[in-house]
Amino acid sequence: MKLLALEKELQMVNADQSRALLRDEAFRVWELQQSGCVRAIYFRADNHTAVLELECADVEEARQRVSSLPLALAGLSEFEILPLVPYDGFARLFLDKSRA
Repeated sequence: MKLLALEKELQMVNADQSRALLRDEAFRVWELQQSGCVRAIYFRADNHTAVLELECADVEEARQRVSSLPLALAGLSEFEILPLVPYDGFARLFLDKSRA
């Protein structure tokens, strides 16, 4: 199942935490990418929070995976999980117009 995970910052990372914590965060995201869970990761241009494209069995698995990120474990961020389904709107292009 494809999902999006939208990060919400709960607290800013202070300078003392930042170097090690953000390195650990990047390493954990890399591990999740290598496992096939994270398919892509972006930062939002408007607020520099993460947007992850995930491939998981279900929403609960996705929630567990993003909850394993160091910033989430430290209580500094959380994620909104959005399950996705394929777009089926193209079918409208092929409707029988006499029946419409």
